[in-house]
Amino acid sequence: MTILDPIKPTILAARIIPNVHPEFARKLGLSPSHRSVALLTCDIDDALYVALDEATKKAQVDVVYARSFYAGAAHASGPLSGEIIGILAAANPAEALAGMNAAITYAEEKAWFYAADEQGAIAFFPHVIARSGRYLSKEAKVPEGTPLAYLIAPPLEATYAIDAALKAADVTLRLWWAPPSETNFSGALLAGTQSACRAAAAAFQNAVLDVARNPKKFH
Repeated sequence: MTILDPIKPTILAARIIPNVHPEFARKLGLSPSHRSVALLTCDIDDALYVALDEATKKAQVDVVYARSFYAGAAHASGPLSGEIIGILAAANPAEALAGMNAAITYAEEKAWFYAADEQGAIAFFPHVIARSGRYLSKEAKVPEGTPLAYLIAPPLEATYAIDAALKAADVTLRLWWAPPSETNFSGALLAGTQSACRAAAAAFQNAVLDVARNPKKFH
């Protein structure tokens, strides 16, 4: 592996429940218009979070549940568990399937981490979302369609690099995932114009790479 090689997610399991039992639907917080759900697990949590948001732009689905598992994919409860489970709700199985397919495509083709060192031991996510969907718009408390920089790295790298990103571009800090997260990473959602989010992501990347090159630089 070389620096900036992509680290691509894998969708581990996927299922549609065409007609959710009413008691379970209440526990999931489904609205009366939601009868069907799509279930997905993935070995990289942030890849699936942004993919679920993409699904809300490509199909009439809502993200009703998305949680990372503690300690990450290396300590998963089973071979199909990975690092996260996500649930999309829809009015019917066709829309649930459309949302699932959109999420899978986005995760596998666009939502990649990258290696910050030649061993691939330091991974980071300098991802720019050109137009937020319903899910991440709600999380970031911004209008739907807002450009976002979704930035993730290990704890020190992320903390250092988020500051660099904020200083490099006209962006606002909408959400900070303080270290440690469930998977022992950290990160932020920054909002701004598309060009500002790209500049922030580039600054974040450069800062993460700087730490990886020289971890103990004190000045």
